[in-house]
Amino acid sequence: MPAPERIPSRSLSGSGALALLGEGRLTVLGRVRGASNAVLYCSVALDGEEATCVYKPVAGEQPLWDFPDGTLAQREVAAYEISEATGWGLVPPTVLREGPYGQGMCQLWIEPAPQEDDAPGLLALVEDEEPGPGWKAVVRAEVGEGRTALLVHADDDRLRRLAVFDAVINNGDRKGGHLLPAPDGRLYGIDHGVSFHTEDKLRTLLWGWAGEPLTAEATEVLDRLAGRLEPGEPLVTRLAELVTPAETEALRARVAALRASGLHRVPSGEWPSIPWPPL
Repeated sequence: MPAPERIPSRSLSGSGALALLGEGRLTVLGRVRGASNAVLYCSVALDGEEATCVYKPVAGEQPLWDFPDGTLAQREVAAYEISEATGWGLVPPTVLREGPYGQGMCQLWIEPAPQEDDAPGLLALVEDEEPGPGWKAVVRAEVGEGRTALLVHADDDRLRRLAVFDAVINNGDRKGGHLLPAPDGRLYGIDHGVSFHTEDKLRTLLWGWAGEPLTAEATEVLDRLAGRLEPGEPLVTRLAELVTPAETEALRARVAALRASGLHRVPSGEWPSIPWPPL
């Protein structure tokens, strides 16, 4: 089928975006290819407002050996709720709703900013032994014919916030393709379906700060988040609709561990630390 026309998403407030996504008329325009689960590109319209979004029906989720069936959409919404609780706004507005193929996750479409040919980007492979100024080393990777290169990411405050966020939600799949720089300069993270597991599942390309002290900003955010995760708080009530009590308790424990150490997470060594494929 021909590629669907992309309707630019207008500037929406948080509550306005959630109302549009949750109550608007959802029309499927096409399918995003290459995803392991069903990802549908849609328009959503309500009271004269229209935007584009991603709709991931629960019915299109592929079973995973380590996550309960039919829970990925809820985890994506839980990630949005935690993102909002941090105040960083790292995840596009996301809701759980009924759609043409049943219940699913609906998330505002973020059109990435155009990439200039000479722009450095957020990730790179370099042949140097050490990262250059403004870059952080991740891992040395094989690139074929017996050659290796150093995978690096930008020493960027936006990425650093995402590294903390991923450690909090236990994100098992932070690929390069899940980083969306928006035209307004913000950086969004997407695809958080394999998060909130009770066991350590953290897999990410953002290991450049591993073992380094958290920023003062991150420490303040974690302190505030810990308060919002106290039993009886509205955030906990909301999470109870999306993840299990054991997963909420594990979330509290991860926040507590980060606050106690004051350091960015390091790989556990018990689980592959880099997602595959990385991009």
